[in-house]
Amino acid sequence: MIESYNFGAMAVDGQKYTADLIIFPGKIKSDWWRREGHKLTLEDLEGVFQEDIEVLVVGTGFYGLMRVEEDVKQAAQARGLTLHIEKTKKATQIFNEFSSRKKTAGAFHLTC
Repeated sequence: MIESYNFGAMAVDGQKYTADLIIFPGKIKSDWWRREGHKLTLEDLEGVFQEDIEVLVVGTGFYGLMRVEEDVKQAAQARGLTLHIEKTKKATQIFNEFSSRKKTAGAFHLTC
């Protein structure tokens, strides 16, 4: 469960993270970085789409500056995933809501 989020920092299950991260059911990939900083492509989520998940939540940053490319949206749809794309503050709330009842992954940009 995500306990808190502020610009540049997120607390998950008692652990503080200060770099972008991906939360999977049962594990966290910390220090996640995309090929192009403010663009999210399918390549950046390669491991996510190999997981057994039902929901993918993308946090686009405090101000929402990370853009999600169409290939990500198409891949999520092709796999039957529910995809939520929001500024990171709102995305953390959505993640917590879904993760308690569905297999949920979250990819979070913590700054910008």
